[in-house]
Amino acid sequence: MDEKKGAEKKERVIGPHGGYQKLRSYQVAQIIYDETVIFCNRFIDRRSRTHDQMVQAARSGVRNLAEGSMASATSKKTEMNLTNVARSSLEELLGDYVSFLKQQRLRLWPKDCPEALAVRAKYKSDESDKSDASDPYSIGMLPAEAAANTMICLINQASYLIGRQIRRQEELFLNDGGFTERLYRARMSRRKT
Repeated sequence: MDEKKGAEKKERVIGPHGGYQKLRSYQVAQIIYDETVIFCNRFIDRRSRTHDQMVQAARSGVRNLAEGSMASATSKKTEMNLTNVARSSLEELLGDYVSFLKQQRLRLWPKDCPEALAVRAKYKSDESDKSDASDPYSIGMLPAEAAANTMICLINQASYLIGRQIRRQEELFLNDGGFTERLYRARMSRRKT
């Protein structure tokens, strides 16, 4: 029995990974991707480079979170890098939405205006995974100004969550080390026994 407990305490070489579908950052990034496709199909010429760029930036945001989560098994550096790429892609997308509003001479909602607060309240009030809903923020029905500003609110929320995720990844790396360090410690431990 004591041997079994000792084996359980041994450090695993392959660290925990995956489970990204449960992360709130991933869920909101998935919503951003789905809603961006709807937005672009409604308001951006499908043949334009902007349409393609916005959809690809949104896709990159969600897919890099997934890839980073899986890569964490053997590379914390890759996990942090891909998580940061996801955040950077969403930042690029944010700029596209702001540019859209400027080019259309539409109002950019201030951070604390009633409309922005309503979007944030809706986001905060529903803790369930909305990533399966086809249009949870009604981008397919909202006027252009409200649709773009809603997306800006969601991107800002995702960026905040991903920033926290990166800080947590850094903390875990500093505390536990990376794959190479775990592999070395496991080999040294095995040699001793």
